[in-house]
Amino acid sequence: MLGPRLLAALCGALLCASGLRAASGDFCDSSQCLNGGTCLLGQDNTPFYCLCPQGFTGLICNETEKGPCFPNPCHNDAECQVIDDLHRGDVFTQYVCQCPHGYIGTHCEITCAMPLGMETGSIADSQISASSVHLGFMGLQRWAPELARLHRTGIVNAWTASNYDKNPWIQVNLMRKMRVTGVVTQGASRAGSAEYLKTFKVAYSVNGRKFQFIQDAEGTGDKIFVGNMDNNGLKVNLFDFPLEVQYVRLVPIICHRGCTLRFELLGCELNGCAEPLGMKDNTIPDKQITASSIYRTWGLNAFSWYPFYARLDKQGKFNAWTAQTNDASEWLQVDLGFQRQVTGIITQGARDFGHIQYVAAYKVAYSNDSKNWTEYKDQGAIEGKAHKWQKHLHLLIPGKPFLIGGHLGLMNCCEEAAGAQGQGGPCDIQLNINSLLVLILLPGSR
Repeated sequence: MLGPRLLAALCGALLCASGLRAASGDFCDSSQCLNGGTCLLGQDNTPFYCLCPQGFTGLICNETEKGPCFPNPCHNDAECQVIDDLHRGDVFTQYVCQCPHGYIGTHCEITCAMPLGMETGSIADSQISASSVHLGFMGLQRWAPELARLHRTGIVNAWTASNYDKNPWIQVNLMRKMRVTGVVTQGASRAGSAEYLKTFKVAYSVNGRKFQFIQDAEGTGDKIFVGNMDNNGLKVNLFDFPLEVQYVRLVPIICHRGCTLRFELLGCELNGCAEPLGMKDNTIPDKQITASSIYRTWGLNAFSWYPFYARLDKQGKFNAWTAQTNDASEWLQVDLGFQRQVTGIITQGARDFGHIQYVAAYKVAYSNDSKNWTEYKDQGAIEGKAHKWQKHLHLLIPGKPFLIGGHLGLMNCCEEAAGAQGQGGPCDIQLNINSLLVLILLPGSR
């Protein structure tokens, strides 16, 4: 269908033509039209028309065509490009935003360079594999792939390939297709010497069987990424285009001493529905976080573990919620304020005066009125282990057990609802709810 401006331009041309036939001449003094416009005789109260060259518009071709890229509709310093310049007047057909690294979306409005979980432990040990493992100190030190987590500490704190491995690699199974936009690499120190990857390649797969490498800008071969220069610094490599994959494999090319690596993957969910809803940054205010009870150390109000302390990475001596009793009747509730889409929960434990507190199992219920509650159905309770410092993302997936394969803390817990505000993306499952209730089934400590 012709746009209104195009119709106006055509109508103007027809009027010009009619004026041309009705007038004594066809062309007029083109000096009346600016920027190289052609003057055509008109009629009645319109003595002439200006036929403007491409790029100009206005009655006398005195205005520059702006088109859809002015003002720039793209976000985050993205470049707006008109992809079809066949236009008249200021009628453009289409444009595209060339997103900078780390951004996606029609207008580059979505940040897609978030850590995917290597450092925090959201990516479980079982999801990380490698072609080989170096065994040091008479075979007692195992530099395993699950140790290849950014900033990991300890004597054995990274993955190292075997000295006999001629084609080493390490890979991550994300368990579902995700957008991967980059990688952060870090070396480590082994036996007192710095080891790291100088260069490497990145391969990817959707099924774990057939892999292909990221290609260079010319498309003539595999892209070689520049790695680290020492054992402790971080090197960020963002991909030219996001990968929509389940498996990501790093392949060392040149290593300093040994092929030793700690790393993190960057990206985001495919559905764009994994943004924090506000527990950590206090967008959800204290008054909207309640609990069945509050524990007070030594019975003192000054040493209370309030429910609104249940925020990820909260610092201080009192940095989490603790229930008064150690039984299955306790709960923590978050009032989201209005109906929102919830697609998962991130949990984290804490320490009470030197004692690690955690929950071995819990369930989730939800409501739209804080009175009638519906339990999230799965094939059992959520299971976990006791480590206070790791954060774990638990997605709500229909038809699958809502099980946790790593560590979690919830009794002394911090918790983050992960979802989206008013987006409606195609998540696996979205609970459109006003309130979320965490029911403790099996508390514990050590």
